[in-house]
Amino acid sequence: MTIKPLIILPDPLLRQVSKPIERVDADFQRLADDMLETMYDAPGIGLAAIQIGVPRRMLVIDVSREGEEKQPLVFVNPDVVASSDERSVYEEGCLSIPDYYAEVERPATVTVKYLDRDGKEQMVEADGLLATCLQHEIDHLNGVLFIDHISRLKRDMVVKKFTKAAKSTKAL
Repeated sequence: MTIKPLIILPDPLLRQVSKPIERVDADFQRLADDMLETMYDAPGIGLAAIQIGVPRRMLVIDVSREGEEKQPLVFVNPDVVASSDERSVYEEGCLSIPDYYAEVERPATVTVKYLDRDGKEQMVEADGLLATCLQHEIDHLNGVLFIDHISRLKRDMVVKKFTKAAKSTKAL
């Protein structure tokens, strides 16, 4: 397993729509392991493949609490097939937008169809933190960031801050 470097805003790769995974094979298994290792190292609770520069429709999640046994989940080609009218608000952050957090309103529950780590079709009905995390990571697969769900003024300020930081890093 290898910890991969994270893609950070304003990298245009984060706006790319990821392509479906055709086969669940050894390369896929290695990618899943690398993504989990990278997510745990960051530390985070979710990671989309695009965040490590791989534009494929795959994500990993682990919403277990600190001190609990890890419960890694792998979602291949996930698709939200239903969502509730009821809404919930969570303070979200993102490994690709480090040290920035904002409250985001999303559907409280979602039903997601996906392939598991073994390539078997699955369906999960999620609520709470798992529902929020799934929606956040699936957004990544569609080139959408959590800051797209906040006010334009706040979003523009965040993008400007990260663009400036990226330019100063390149100047070094």
